[in-house]
Amino acid sequence: MSEEVYHIPALLPQTLESLDIKPDGIYVDATFGGGGHSRAILGMLGPKGRLLGFDQDADALANAPADPRFTFVRSNFRFIRNFLRYHGIDRVDGILADLGVSFHHFDDPERGFSFRSDAPLDMRMNRRSPLTAAALLADISDRDLLSLLRTYTDIKDPAKAAKAIMAAGQKSPIDTTFRLAEAVRPALNPKSEKKEMAQVFQALRIAVNSEMEALTDLLTAMPDVLKEEGRAVILTYHSVEDRLVKNFFRSGNIEGNIEKDFFGKVICDWRLINRSPITADPEEVERNPRSRSAKLRAAAFTGEDGAKRQ
Repeated sequence: MSEEVYHIPALLPQTLESLDIKPDGIYVDATFGGGGHSRAILGMLGPKGRLLGFDQDADALANAPADPRFTFVRSNFRFIRNFLRYHGIDRVDGILADLGVSFHHFDDPERGFSFRSDAPLDMRMNRRSPLTAAALLADISDRDLLSLLRTYTDIKDPAKAAKAIMAAGQKSPIDTTFRLAEAVRPALNPKSEKKEMAQVFQALRIAVNSEMEALTDLLTAMPDVLKEEGRAVILTYHSVEDRLVKNFFRSGNIEGNIEKDFFGKVICDWRLINRSPITADPEEVERNPRSRSAKLRAAAFTGEDGAKRQ
């Protein structure tokens, strides 16, 4: 399965520059996918360098490069501490996480991520997980569905959309992509129907895959697995995850609470590499339209590494 078909990496040159790759360093590609970022990183590593690629989707294994410096880890990146320890690694020089969904997931109808084709309403990144989008809708409450749509979409009337989905689900199970699209379509703004429909599907995907919880786990684990001055580079694609990353890099905590010392200096173990998020230029957006919503944030961990703490 070629990387060009599976996924086109967004902001690739900027990502590599932000990682500040050392030839003999150890790096983690937390979202391996089609392997585009990983192959570029391997191209900058020397013979002593090492790269671990995390992906919970078994389909991604077909893209793993046959390179002795590379290790494929079939797992969600939220378990980064455990798997680095398993592979005998204390701390790494850099972590990359591209949180965008691969072309592969949208373009494979059987995965149920898109309303362009009729398919079972699945949306699982890890098909070993028991929770599908259909199962989620079968059990969700009115209040929780409304909260989901309010949090992860900016559709005109989330309450109307939630009511429409719940009403349709009471008549017959919403178990296919077309069934969900049919249920929610009357509640969407006709002028921006495709955009709003995509956001409804996105919100369910986020819930099915516990994406915000996984991102929180990754962020809070990074101080324990990065070397001093190790780089963290994260590409986000919607405002909620971007705000989470922004808050963490600027404050050192998920809540974004700024702490200061006696002299008024901010207490934080991160140094921002870019004050504002990096976005794709018009040329890249023309080549890869899905890069339009990508935002890259990068920071260096300034806390002491494990050896200095002991």
